[in-house]
Amino acid sequence: MNSNEIAKLAITALEDKKAEDIKVIDISEISVIADYFIIANGTNRSQIQTLSDHVEEILGKAGVPLKQVEGYDNANWILLDFRDVIIHIFDKENRLFYDLERIWRDGKLIETTDL
Repeated sequence: MNSNEIAKLAITALEDKKAEDIKVIDISEISVIADYFIIANGTNRSQIQTLSDHVEEILGKAGVPLKQVEGYDNANWILLDFRDVIIHIFDKENRLFYDLERIWRDGKLIETTDL
């Protein structure tokens, strides 16, 4: 699977579990760490962990290896590293505080429907 297909599948998984405010940033031209950042938030700790679990399950079934998970226990910011696609799942407060959309504004914001 290429990074575009991985991103689409991850977005579908997030939408399945009612993630809020899903954003995709194409960072392929400004960074070597990944092609896409996907940023979303949940409403509470349980939902954030469920979002993470579901993305991991769906991508795992598709044969996409998970390189690393960070922040699962606290669940205020979970990072899922699928190499070319990095998924950030926040609670609302931490998403506003860290504001990855601003930090990575040199990347290209892509509508989820345009992937």
